Amino acid sequence: MEKNNRYEEVLTYLYDQLPMFQRIGASAYKADLNNSYAIDAHLGYPHRKFKTIHVAGTNGKGSVSNLLASILMEAGYKTGLYTSPHLRDFRERIRVNGQMIEKEYVVSFVDAHRVFINQLSPSFFELTMGMCFDYFAQQQVDVAVIEVGLGGRLDSTNIITPDVSVITNIGMDHVAILGNTIELIAAEKAGIIKPNIPVVIGEVLPETEPVFRSKAQPDQLHFAQQCYHVALSTQTTDFNQNMQVDGLRGDGYQNLETPLLGLYQQKNTATVLTIVDQLIDNGYHIDRDAVYRGFLNVITNTGFAGRWQILGNNPLMICDTGHNEDGIKQVVAQLKTTPYKKLHMVIGMVNDKDVTTVLNLLPRDGVYYFTRAAIARSMDEKTLAAMGEKAGLTGKSYPTVATAIAQAKKNAGINDLIFIGGSTFVVAEAV
Repeated sequence: MEKNNRYEEVLTYLYDQLPMFQRIGASAYKADLNNSYAIDAHLGYPHRKFKTIHVAGTNGKGSVSNLLASILMEAGYKTGLYTSPHLRDFRERIRVNGQMIEKEYVVSFVDAHRVFINQLSPSFFELTMGMCFDYFAQQQVDVAVIEVGLGGRLDSTNIITPDVSVITNIGMDHVAILGNTIELIAAEKAGIIKPNIPVVIGEVLPETEPVFRSKAQPDQLHFAQQCYHVALSTQTTDFNQNMQVDGLRGDGYQNLETPLLGLYQQKNTATVLTIVDQLIDNGYHIDRDAVYRGFLNVITNTGFAGRWQILGNNPLMICDTGHNEDGIKQVVAQLKTTPYKKLHMVIGMVNDKDVTTVLNLLPRDGVYYFTRAAIARSMDEKTLAAMGEKAGLTGKSYPTVATAIAQAKKNAGINDLIFIGGSTFVVAEAV
């Protein structure tokens, strides 16, 4: 009990003392990498002690990072995985071979460096990055998959020189920080591109391709859409997705099976397979069986959750963390392929998103349960309901995610669908 109390005290210190984008938004974002370099130097440059793969993008970077880590584990590599945000436990962000960082390590790290932390006043992301790299070095990982927190160029993780840089896709998100056009956002995310390091682009648009070509040499760039294509996807009897993947420049993968559902995973699959090819070219030993096992075992290997995740049946209850314009478009496309008699939508959002645009994308045939997650950035549920009404959505407001879900369950028939989302924080309270 005492250990748990110390851990909770340290978490409170991290959350309360340090600016945290999840809680307070844009004011937590630092406009340079000075603190990241200072933390790295203070810790003895731990990131130089293991190989890395750097993953940026508006959507898909979580799925890509987890699939890639799972494949590397299946190939026999001791693998670190750094992702954000967490759903339930801070320690989800830092994993080695799927196991979360120990509470004792979090406590000892903060205690050992508290004087330095207080002097530097780093952001939550900056300090977490330092803790992650220190832990991976201490654990002697072979390779670590590092997911960018926000943007790319100025993200705290952008002090590494990876074996492969990855940009999954570009969409409109965090426009107040990254820019209000697709081109500006692409330029920020392209900031992870390093000289002579292969770059895999998951999805390219006419507006973004010139940006990437201006930031990298032609032989660095590898567009996933030109390498792999999912020709057919079906659902197995045990609710896995089974994909027939064409190799546009070589062998494909037939019957590539994964528990990650959702049409958008087909784009992520092409991205992951293209990354694997680059790693093999870079000297990694990854056979085809490791790829198949990595896709199939991704949830058990890495603990990945929250992406088109089935939470219950009769009625079918699904959650998804898609929360920006591009992510919601993908969710709506998936809803259209999902059979149901009546649709119930439990939706909450945060203040700094383009809420009006997202609400206008949501299906009109649903009954809505507008709610708010228990964080400061959450939009008031009554305000959200009023905006929803203007967008043509019918529903009521509920003060907590739990009450909203309970009401949806009460109203839903066994052939109905309950969808929970709009914000990562809403999903976190549902899973």
